[in-house]
Amino acid sequence: MSGPRPVVLSGPSGAGKSTLMKRLMKEHEGVFGLSVSHTTRNPRPGEEDGKDYHFTTREAMQEGIENGDFIENAEFSGNLYGTSKSAIEDVQAKNLICILDVDIQGVRRIKETDLNPIYISIQPPSMDILEKRLRDRQTETEESLQKRLEAARIDMELSKEPGVFDVVIINDDLERAYEELKDILNEEIKKVQEAQS
Repeated sequence: MSGPRPVVLSGPSGAGKSTLMKRLMKEHEGVFGLSVSHTTRNPRPGEEDGKDYHFTTREAMQEGIENGDFIENAEFSGNLYGTSKSAIEDVQAKNLICILDVDIQGVRRIKETDLNPIYISIQPPSMDILEKRLRDRQTETEESLQKRLEAARIDMELSKEPGVFDVVIINDDLERAYEELKDILNEEIKKVQEAQS
């Protein structure tokens, strides 16, 4: 695939991926495009179809997966999530850096493709801090919170494996984490800006 290299952002829920991503996209408007994932879960209040997610049925998504339309997919808390090839192509067609926000299973699946992204893991400083962040959101039942924490433990372990990620950013200080993220992506950002000028 031509154009700037896509970026795979991964890390447990509550590590700060969304915050960092939104800031990056705001500061570098017209440089990044988010690949909009598909999901079978119901929209949360304020979420828009096609913007936050492509909300779909399990049947439709299952069919897409079987047809090879997805670069990665996973099941979490009884719902399917996935990144379609067309979602990435939509972003790349605009000559933007495509950001993929995927879990560790997704990272492994993407490694088997020819996408050649930059792999970045955003990790919390500790499980305790992560748990506090998730509890402060007040969006989870105790059961779903425990599932997220268990997934985070696994994610944090796997992120330490050599060769899985190009870089692991520990988000203990948002400013520093953001600067680190920007430094890694600087070269790709410049490419896009030069192509646009």
